[in-house]
Amino acid sequence: MKRICVYSGSNLGTRPEYRESAKTLGKVLAENGIELVYGGSRVGLMGEISNEVLRNKGKVTGVMPKGLFSGEMVHKKLTTLIEVKNMHERKQTMSDLADGFICLPGGLGTYEELFEMLSWAQLGIHKKPIGILNIAKFFDPLLNLLHNTCNEGFMKESNLQLISNSDNPEILIKKMQAYTPPIMENKWNDLSSK
Repeated sequence: MKRICVYSGSNLGTRPEYRESAKTLGKVLAENGIELVYGGSRVGLMGEISNEVLRNKGKVTGVMPKGLFSGEMVHKKLTTLIEVKNMHERKQTMSDLADGFICLPGGLGTYEELFEMLSWAQLGIHKKPIGILNIAKFFDPLLNLLHNTCNEGFMKESNLQLISNSDNPEILIKKMQAYTPPIMENKWNDLSSK
C-alpha cells in the first residue's frame, strides 16, 4: 500500500487517547512510507494525523472542495492540496488516490465516508482494505450494530470480513497489508432461493 485515505473527525473529541492514537497512526504511516490522503483540514483529528505525517517526513495529500469551508481550516503545509468542486468529487478523488481506507473516531461525515467505502466494497466496486482504528472502544457500538444487522437478516456475514479492526495503528496497518477480499455472498436474500 502506497497511499491510505484516513477518515477522521474535524474535532478532537473528549478523550486524549483520540489525539494520541491519531498522532501514532500518522507516525506509523510515515515510517512505513505510506502517503496520507485525507480531507485537507488543519483542525481536529484530521490536523493531528497530517501534522504527524509531515513531522516524520512523510507525504500528505489533502482534498478540499473550493469555498465549502473557511480558508483558515485548510492545512497550508501539505505536500499536495487538490481543490475540487464539491463533496462528491472530494470523496471520489480520495477513493481513486487510495490503496486502502482507515476510519478514526469522528462524526456524521466520517461515518458517511466509512459506509460509502463499505457499500462499494460489498458491491465489488473496489477490493481495497478498510480499517477501523478502534480507539478506546469508540467503534464497539457500531460493530455491534453491524453484527445485529446480520442477525436480523439485512446483511450477510461475509460483509463483516470487509473490516479490519484494531486499537493499535501498527497492527491495523499489518492487517490491511495482509488483507484478502472475502468472497461475497449473494446480497439479496430473495434471489438466493430462486
